[in-house]
Amino acid sequence: MSSFYPAVQIAVIALVTMALRFLPFLIFGKGKQTPKYISYLGTVLPPAIMGMLVIYCLRGISFGSIGAFLPALLSVVTVVLLHVWKRKTLLSILGGTVLYMVLLNIM
Repeated sequence: MSSFYPAVQIAVIALVTMALRFLPFLIFGKGKQTPKYISYLGTVLPPAIMGMLVIYCLRGISFGSIGAFLPALLSVVTVVLLHVWKRKTLLSILGGTVLYMVLLNIM
């Protein structure tokens, strides 16, 4: 009986995941052109979400002392420079995160 509930949970999760994957094809059809508002959202939402995440990550920074905000500031600059240079999102995020953790541990 104890192994029944995890199996049901996995089945429900699988069904919901499959439904979410197939839903756009059911709504818009396979051969139809994507509506303009969906294309617009596809171009506008990723930068908006990234901006919200940056604000969320930097919301608790105190500008009382240089040691409080310098690691975050240098990490953000590193992420931007790495992304402009290489255009690789994973490299940019990883580089900024590693620099931030190193700076936190040495400051």
